[in-house]
Amino acid sequence: MKRLIVAITGASGAVYGVRLLEHLRRVEGVETHLLLSSAGVLNAHQELGLKRADVERLAHVVHNVADIGASIASGSFASSGMVIAPCSMKTLAACALGLADNLIARAADVCFKERRRVVLLVRETPLNLAHIRHMETVTLMGGIVFPPVPAFYQRPQSIEQMVDHTLSRVLDLFDVPNVLAPRWPGLGGDAPPN
Repeated sequence: MKRLIVAITGASGAVYGVRLLEHLRRVEGVETHLLLSSAGVLNAHQELGLKRADVERLAHVVHNVADIGASIASGSFASSGMVIAPCSMKTLAACALGLADNLIARAADVCFKERRRVVLLVRETPLNLAHIRHMETVTLMGGIVFPPVPAFYQRPQSIEQMVDHTLSRVLDLFDVPNVLAPRWPGLGGDAPPN
């Protein structure tokens, strides 16, 4: 059983975390552990019309963000890593500084110290110097800073397709098979003439 920790924080883009949970729910052999911050709940409601219970139903296991003694707060908890989708700048800073002041930051801290994969779908623009330095720190710690920047080369027809393309790339980072988006075939004969 592959275990994946998914955190949804207060940045805009709750759809990334929700759709990730929806997709992972359908993958056999993957167990999701959800962390949902209070600001994440607000965004899920504002952006998607979902209540806390709606989001929590998508996960196999739900942890209270205040429960610093939860199983995922220990390095002995075997997981493939963690995705923070979306990741607020506050959460990014807590991860970069090793604050571990709530279970989201603590679970990330555990993944970093155990050398497990941590993918942060950071959502902010424009970026200030503190944001950039925290991204650098997380990267040096082994994390993957993954701003959910939409790709247009596949000519998406909906927001859902843009989100799924990003999530396909995220799932690839954890070796989770998926067909959420077509693979790039190369330009082939479609390249414009010079």
